[in-house]
Amino acid sequence: MLPRVIQRHLANLPLDPPIWMLLVIVGVSIAEADDAETRPNVLMIAIDDLNDWVGFLGGHPQAQTPNMDRLAQRGTVFTNAHCASPACNPSRAAIFSGRAPWTTGVWSNSSKRLFKQHPDIKTFPDMFRVAGYTTMGTGKLMHSQRSANERLFERHYNVEQRWSPLTRETVRYTEDEQSSKSSNQPRHVVNLGERQWVLPLNGLPSDRNPDNAEGESFDWGPLDVVDREMGDAKITDWAIEQIASSREQPFFLGVGYYRPHIPLWAPARYFERFEHQNVVLPSVTSNDLDDLSDSGRRWAIEAITAGLHSTVERSGQWGDAVKAYLACTTFVDAQIGRLLDALDASPHSDNTLIVLWSDHGWHLGEKQHWGKWTGWERSTRVPLIVVPTKSNVASLGAAATGGMGQRCDAPVSLLDLYPTLAHLCDLRVTDSIDGETLVPLLHDPGIETGRTVVSSLEPGTVAIRDQRWRLIRYDDGSLELYDLREDPNEWLNLADDQQHLETVRRLMARIPRAALAGSPGVR
Repeated sequence: MLPRVIQRHLANLPLDPPIWMLLVIVGVSIAEADDAETRPNVLMIAIDDLNDWVGFLGGHPQAQTPNMDRLAQRGTVFTNAHCASPACNPSRAAIFSGRAPWTTGVWSNSSKRLFKQHPDIKTFPDMFRVAGYTTMGTGKLMHSQRSANERLFERHYNVEQRWSPLTRETVRYTEDEQSSKSSNQPRHVVNLGERQWVLPLNGLPSDRNPDNAEGESFDWGPLDVVDREMGDAKITDWAIEQIASSREQPFFLGVGYYRPHIPLWAPARYFERFEHQNVVLPSVTSNDLDDLSDSGRRWAIEAITAGLHSTVERSGQWGDAVKAYLACTTFVDAQIGRLLDALDASPHSDNTLIVLWSDHGWHLGEKQHWGKWTGWERSTRVPLIVVPTKSNVASLGAAATGGMGQRCDAPVSLLDLYPTLAHLCDLRVTDSIDGETLVPLLHDPGIETGRTVVSSLEPGTVAIRDQRWRLIRYDDGSLELYDLREDPNEWLNLADDQQHLETVRRLMARIPRAALAGSPGVR
């Protein structure tokens, strides 16, 4: 197949075949360069630990995300999108490689990182670079932020995000303070110039890491700082500078926001809207764990990625934590607004494709759990928006909306981002990947796909989701089945109900054998 530029020029010339072939040989590099110049730019926005508490998904009545909401009005919202694994390391490895955890062996946060296991693996930034794009990235994109950004992008900018405006070193407990970390009065003092903070802001003992000096991230509260002191604002500044630059090549720009990942710190002004409000807590039921297996209850209550629900309840700070999560989400939304405004004001406005995603969800007390790393909807479901270029809206959307503000309820996976970006930018995928393009759903979000998506936690422990049902299978063979249409909170486990045995069998048959057996290794 000849490059499109050569086809356009030769179609109008009465040339003999030998001359055609000569022109092809001589003109390939010129044609590829011309193709690269006409391809869309890509702005990819990644957000850590963001569940459906955003306006466009309606997950919480007090969520304020006007900038993400206006972005949603420009493209397609996938309302039933799920991560490949509900933790940072395996989810992001899957997104960037297009390969599932059982394919790469990156199962969890404790797994060896993707590039350590597969130094030569091709990621989608590699695909863009080979196609003539300038690749740039900032913030948390892969889990091993600094080293991964150096590997992924030609240009990159790294800055402290997790502990900003502080650092990993300044939040460490001193030897004299260490014994307080597990007590009911933990106390670590940080002096920054003329300002002093006593950590943790919430005053809770450490449930996860009581015996080491590392900073405790299961913390929340307002900080007397301005936006520009936060790492997420600094990466926005850098990204805006890249967008404002004139370029001869198309660009791929990844911007990875850390909040609302814990610690749930943000400038105080984002907390102020709650001063005279009662915050709405997640819907829970007291007997929620009664119909689970021992494995299910263990996944619910263990403090793996955050603290214990019992500690939060005992402290009377559940509402404060919810406020902090919402405040951090609004803070990040404000940074995204700055980014979108800069793009809209730039020469790249009409020819830039935008994708926004979160790597996984986050529990705030549902199932008596805090954090991610469960097989339930709150942990695997993520926001996902795909916005076509302004010049390509008509061809990538329903005629009734012109591609604006569409919603697609089909189950999709973040594994699908790799082939979707390749499809939209007319790039060739040369390696085997596990996802499938979402472009047909961009054309018609209502088509029946029959798709299912799988999220894995460890070999043998997986969740599978279709349009209506969620099945969780633990490594001891125990099961949970939920009817998300009738039971969106997943309070009633139907796995042992005889009338749903066929649904269980059908979904079990769709789980890849390698996800159950644990057979890592790149194909």
